[in-house]
Order: sequence, then C-alpha cells, then structure tokens
Amino acid sequence: MINRPQLRTLSVLALFVGLAVPGGAQSGAEIVDHPTELTYGPLDFELPDADSYRRELTGGVPAYLVEDRALPLVDITVRLRIGSYLEPAEQAGLADLTGTLMRTGGAGELDAKAFDEAVEAVAGNFSSFIGSTSGRMSMNCLSTVLDECLDLFFSMLGEPRFDADRLDLAKQNELENLKQRNDDPASVAGREGQWLLYGRDHVESRFVTDSSLSAIGREDLAAFHRGYVHPGHMVIAGAGDFDSDELAAKLSALLDRFDGEGRLQASWPPQGAVYEPAPGVYVARQDIPQGRVQIGHRTFKRQDWGSPDHFALAMMDSVLGNGGFTTRLMKRIRSDEGLAYGAYSNFRIGNYWPANLSVTFQSKSETVAYAAKIALEEIDRIRAEPVGEDELQTVKAAAVETFPNSFDSALAVAQVFAQDEFLGRPHDYWRTYRQNVEAVTTADVQRVARRYLSPDRLVMLIVGDWDAIEPGDSDGRATMAEVAGKIGGGVTMLPARDPVSLEVAEQ
Repeated sequence: MINRPQLRTLSVLALFVGLAVPGGAQSGAEIVDHPTELTYGPLDFELPDADSYRRELTGGVPAYLVEDRALPLVDITVRLRIGSYLEPAEQAGLADLTGTLMRTGGAGELDAKAFDEAVEAVAGNFSSFIGSTSGRMSMNCLSTVLDECLDLFFSMLGEPRFDADRLDLAKQNELENLKQRNDDPASVAGREGQWLLYGRDHVESRFVTDSSLSAIGREDLAAFHRGYVHPGHMVIAGAGDFDSDELAAKLSALLDRFDGEGRLQASWPPQGAVYEPAPGVYVARQDIPQGRVQIGHRTFKRQDWGSPDHFALAMMDSVLGNGGFTTRLMKRIRSDEGLAYGAYSNFRIGNYWPANLSVTFQSKSETVAYAAKIALEEIDRIRAEPVGEDELQTVKAAAVETFPNSFDSALAVAQVFAQDEFLGRPHDYWRTYRQNVEAVTTADVQRVARRYLSPDRLVMLIVGDWDAIEPGDSDGRATMAEVAGKIGGGVTMLPARDPVSLEVAEQ
C-alpha cells in the first residue's frame, strides 16, 4: 500500500518522465489547450476488508493490523475507553495529567530521565493523551527495533512511575497556561460557549482551575491509571513492516503483563448531564478590534449509523458552511461582502450525548451585526427553499471523490477500523457510504434542515467590544438590536472571570 508522501514522489517522477517523452506526459495522447479540457476515467477504489486485518488478542482485545512493507517503519496506537468523564469534578485535569505523565513520568525500572533516554536511543516516538471520552497512546519506530520499542511502550502503558518532580512541573506549566487563557478570544469563546450550550455540570464543561490542580497528587494519577488503563478498555491499531500473526502474538504476550488488581470497569458509553440552553445573545466583553461570534444550538445523539437523515444533514451542512469556499456562508459573508476572512458551520451529531450546531466567524466590530444577520438569513433560507441541484451535486461529488482519502495509508486503514470497533460503528458503514451520499436529494436536504435546524433555539455568543459592536455598521444594514430581536431572548452580559480560578472577577 502506497502512502501519501510516496504517492507525491511517484507523481513528481511521473511528471518528469512524461515531460521527457516526445508528445507530452503520455506518448501518443492528445495534448489539451487548457486544464479544464482534461478528462478522467471513473474513480476506481475498492474498500479494504476490515475482517482480514482483525486479530483477537489475549483477553479478547481487538487489534487491526495492516502490513505495509514499503518502509521499515511500524506504528502502533492503543485506544482506551477512559476519559475525564470518569474523574471527580473537583479534580478537573486528573485524566489529562494522567495521560501526560504516563509518557513523561518514567516507567517500569526506568525513572523519567532514563525512560526518555531509552526511547531516544532506539529513535522511538511515543505519545500519550487522555481526553474527555477516550485515551490514545501511540508509538512509531523502525521495524529493526520493534521488540525493544514494544517493551518500552507497554511499560509506559502498564507501569508508569508518575515521577513527582515531573508532575510538579506539569502542574506549574498548566498554571502558567491558565493565567493566559483570558488573553485569547478563542479560549474565552470556547469556555463560555460550552457553559451556554451544555450547562456547568456536563463533563464537556469542566475546565481546570488552580483549586482543581492543587487537589491532584501523584497517588491520584496512579489510582486513575490502575483503575482504567487495562486490556479490557483497549482497542489496538497497527500498521507497517511486520508479519501480522507474529505481531499479534507479541502483543498478546505484552498484554499478559497487566495486573488485574485495582481494575475498574468504566461506565460506557459516557453519559452527560441533560441541559437545554436558553436562547438569546450573550456577550463576553473584551477590548479587541474584531468580534468573535458563535451561533448554535444543541443537536441530538446518534442512534443509527446508517440513518438517511445523517447523510442528508452532512450534505446540508456542506452547502451551508462546512465545505470550503463554495459554501453559502463563505460566499455571502466573505466573498460577496468582505466581512470576514472565513465563515463556517458545523452540524455535529453526538456519539454519547447530543452535540451542537456551530456557526462561527470573526468580523470587525462595526460589521458583526451585519455578518450575523446574513448568517441567520442563510439558516432560514436553507430551511425555506430547496438547495440548488448544482449545489447539492458539488458537495456530493466532493464527499464521494475524497472518500478514499480516509484509507490512503496502511495506518489510516488500521485506525479507521479500530475506531469502528471503539465507537460501535459497523464496518459496513463505509461499504455503503458512497451510495448513501449519492441517494441524498434536494428534498432530503430541505426536510432535515426543517427538522433539525431550530432558529427559535439559537444561542449567539459574542466575544468583543460590545460598545463598538452594538450600533452596527455605519451604512445602517444591521444593528445588534435587530439581530437580538430575530433570535429572541434578549441580550445578556456575561461576567468577567478570573483566568485562574474562573470565579467572577472583582470589578
């Protein structure tokens, strides 16, 4: 299997060879006058067979192992059913620190410095991360030192030392980051937006503070790891220069190292608090020349991977704002009016709880209202009238023709199928993906837009200089009073917060 860098190299070589051939890139072929006259045969892509790569390791751990002998490299990724949803609310940051210190805090018989040196000595590249609903530990190495790297990697997975000095350093670095988080409008928008859409009790709304950091000690990391990092929570993906059966045997032997003492069964899938946002315009004041705007509402939780509505929603989203420079939001807000560098939409369907619609842009303070007015008009328009057939065909063609990119390397194949197993997504989802996209009609797009886009539930968050934003533009095209009237719910000023404690700042 050829990966992208190899494919680019071969393409360049082919170009030079073609130029050297009399008559053009292909001897005997007609040379066209303009690139638009080029014709292409139908896209021929055969989906890899997931079952041919699947191995069941000791304890029933699933692994997807894809051989690729092109280069003497091996990649291994372990996905874990773990996350910050399992940490106590008063210890926000525990999962993240556990993931970080698994890599940086030493492992097995090696202290932190010795472990780093051992990984460097074999030119390995190890990483470890735990997010809100999953963990991901990865290694990359030369196949000539695979055994040595696997031994170190599984020592990191199963026997982290959580060096106290490295933990203190990580906490100090995080504390310094907290001090800066109000300086970035994107950080403020991310925090306030999560609270507005998900409430304060949802796991997605937890943010690290100085008090939560101080409540985390080395033993907390060790207990969190001991409870949730074990084979029963793992899905493994591997790709590269190996024999699959031999690697499966090695992985099984390494999994046998894990001690069953102290293991906990993660509640799976994760669950989030139920919360219904209050529509309206919300303002986080910040003295900046542009306003950062997020408009959205909660969506829904995925029940059926093959639902026709999901494919119609993806096409609707691509027409509205999730398809690059051809989308309605981008063309009107950027290309036609020059109000923003970019304007985007993202209609997300939740895997574990209802996710959210997000329409985002940044505009000069005086044009925020006009850009917001246009965004609301486009949400209304895609509900009120069918999209153009050409618009739909463009986004459908993009989805179908870029589909093979999801499987463009051995590692991508292994990771996609491992992710299927992790999420409970059937492999047949990919086999029927293109047919399901092609089946979407303009009527389907309007139907799902009417059903799932809810203008009466919209929450608009603005981070910026409200005194400059509120009046609107000097041409009188829109004011924030007009926009707020369209959304309903009024305008609410959000309190300024201390960046470290997130408590309301003293005025």
